[in-house]
Amino acid sequence: MAVADLTAKACGLVHCHACALISRIQDDHACPRCGAALHSRKPFSLQRTWALTLGAAVLYVPANVFPIMTVVRMGQGEPKTILAGVASLIDAGMWPLAMIVFIASVVVPIGKIIFLIYLLVSVQRRSKTYLGERMVLYRLMEYFGHWSMVDIFLVTLLAALVKMGTLATIEPGVGVSFFGAVVVLTLFAARAFDPRLIWDSANDHR
Repeated sequence: MAVADLTAKACGLVHCHACALISRIQDDHACPRCGAALHSRKPFSLQRTWALTLGAAVLYVPANVFPIMTVVRMGQGEPKTILAGVASLIDAGMWPLAMIVFIASVVVPIGKIIFLIYLLVSVQRRSKTYLGERMVLYRLMEYFGHWSMVDIFLVTLLAALVKMGTLATIEPGVGVSFFGAVVVLTLFAARAFDPRLIWDSANDHR
């Protein structure tokens, strides 16, 4: 094996997810410093990531079908879905809030689901192309994915703030619960995916 092809796994080294110690894999597969179980790759990473990603994709449908909030202005209003809620915020002149809700509720969740499926398929097909780009994509998805919970807190905060006024009120809808589940599942899916699997295909000489 060439030096350029050497990996920690090939050298019998493993990174402890608990204390970050780099050590050789022992017979008992336990970290010599903290005693945590050692794995060169996350167990059943692809299976768990597929299950969580598909679950998020399924729940995203009712998250958009059921109302996420109700905007009542001058005593009139009706439950709004995510997109309808964005339109209501725009009509109320709340452009910045509308953009935040749209990006956090539509762009980020759909983007995470699509990117996760792309990474899963590319790993399963043992693709050797765009390895670095896929790694960067995973890191960006992992970072920006944490912001997808912003709109849930925003709707709650907005409801509390607007109720202090006299012209409008905003109440969270049942869609918030489904969307919250989507956010949690995509966060767990990103954590379940082992990015080291991307590089494994680079050393596949079959």
